[in-house]
Amino acid sequence: MAGAIIENMSTKKLCIVGGILLVFQIIAFLVGGLIAPGPTTAVSYMSVKCVDVRKNHHKAKWLMPWGPNQCDKIRDIEEAIPREIEANDIVFSVHIPLPSMEMSPWFQFMLFILQLDIAFKLNNQIRENAEVSMDVSLAYRDDMFAEWTEMAHERVPRKLKCTFTSPKTLEHEGRYYECDVLPFMEIGSVAHKYYLLNIRLPVNEKKKINVGIGEIKDIRLVGIHQNGGFTKVWFAMKTFLTPSIFIIMVWYWRRITMMSRPPVLLEKVIFALGISMTFINIPVEWFSIGFDWTWMLLFGDIRQGIFYAMLLSFWIIFCGEHMMDQHERNHIAGYWKQVGPIAVGSFCLFIFDMCERGVQLTNPFYSIWTTDVGTELAMAFIIVAGICLCLYFLFLCFMVFQVFRNISGKQSSLPAMSKVRRLHYEGLIFRFKFLMLITLACAAMTVIFFIVSQVTEGHWKWGGVTVQVNSAFFTGIYGMWNLYVFALMFLYAPSHKNYGEDQSNAFKVQSQEFGFLAMENESQVCCSSCLREMDPGWTAGKKLISRNLVIWGCTVGKNSSSPRLSPTWTGPLRSTS
Repeated sequence: MAGAIIENMSTKKLCIVGGILLVFQIIAFLVGGLIAPGPTTAVSYMSVKCVDVRKNHHKAKWLMPWGPNQCDKIRDIEEAIPREIEANDIVFSVHIPLPSMEMSPWFQFMLFILQLDIAFKLNNQIRENAEVSMDVSLAYRDDMFAEWTEMAHERVPRKLKCTFTSPKTLEHEGRYYECDVLPFMEIGSVAHKYYLLNIRLPVNEKKKINVGIGEIKDIRLVGIHQNGGFTKVWFAMKTFLTPSIFIIMVWYWRRITMMSRPPVLLEKVIFALGISMTFINIPVEWFSIGFDWTWMLLFGDIRQGIFYAMLLSFWIIFCGEHMMDQHERNHIAGYWKQVGPIAVGSFCLFIFDMCERGVQLTNPFYSIWTTDVGTELAMAFIIVAGICLCLYFLFLCFMVFQVFRNISGKQSSLPAMSKVRRLHYEGLIFRFKFLMLITLACAAMTVIFFIVSQVTEGHWKWGGVTVQVNSAFFTGIYGMWNLYVFALMFLYAPSHKNYGEDQSNAFKVQSQEFGFLAMENESQVCCSSCLREMDPGWTAGKKLISRNLVIWGCTVGKNSSSPRLSPTWTGPLRSTS
């Protein structure tokens, strides 16, 4: 990384570049806060209790809660008793969306959670570890008068976690349990206008299916989808940032290839970071508007995982490559201890995501958290990933501490160094401190805006202006990491001032100087011993100044443990008291 642009850039130019990047950062936050609506919308749905008195319930018949072909409905369970309607004949029907509305591909995904209204009855209480089993059918259509097309049909088991706060006495019958919400369904695309859910609660006392689950009065659903306006802003940002990062990445690699030496490890890692950022930016989501690509959520998780793994690896390697006295450099194998936890943690999270969203590609009602085995498996993956993350940050903090300790030691000896070596170390120190500053700033902004988005109501009102905090968080942080990668590739690219033969010679000189630094301590010991052999009167009170000393032939004799000077020894000697 000799002769990077940041080392040859004046303070004025660096401030100008920083100001420009800051302006774009503010714009990224304002786009989400002032232009985009909230990222998501939550819609509540109350199921309608339809009656299906057919003998063969398995035959395809879709019960509509409202409309011209609406089903035969009952208001509550008590109404079913005088009409001799059994529990197996009741179908909870939910139409998505609400009347006089329609879904859109711009919504990107649909996530549903389920809430059961269960009344307390002395003769029908919820048993311990009770499980409700639902027979769920999902259908879609794109016209209000078209036939429904089945999309999925699954048996959906969910464990109940309910508490009853009042005493379980006769006078408290009819009060409702307080039950946790249950994950119900997730679809990675919204390719159709209308969806219909038919939910049955089949009862089989012999097989103990839906026995001991209390008296279920109603089923409520909460649907969450991405706002179409936010999706358009998000796609626009991706479309703008993709060519920006791609162009700077091509420019960065072209500068490296123009040099007369092969690229070093740090340059390769910065380039790989640019590739991973470009991979995230590519707006393939545009195709989801016209195609039913349910795998887009999983694909997005994989892209983010690759970028985060590359970013964490870059921080480790950047610190390692600025270890001024480290002998083994410029080899990825030298960082296996630090990069290993990143690989293991990323693999665990990938397997977890495949077990969750990978299965949801064929079964949208699946959730790994609904079974004991699945919960233990998911927790195991998350715990291992968490341990790996902790190990990584311990390694990173230790390496940062080592670099700063090295810097403090070298800064005191900079005036005594030769000009080439002094410039080399000043560049290393400045590069490292600059990156640490902007990295800490980016990390701090990410944490601060995440906390703010969680504790606020989602928007602020200043006079007549409404600021969408959550949208500003997403667009601002996304733009910030793009600017971070952009700044890395621009500022740490080789400077044009060193191109050609002068640049090649400068790199060779700096490489030699750096090689001598690693041998400095050994040279001092060797030279002191050699001088003692040549001059027995050399006293311990005299010191050898070997910073500008070059010794090629200080060796140890075959039959002697003391060093001796070979005929190839050259270089000036200076001694002071």
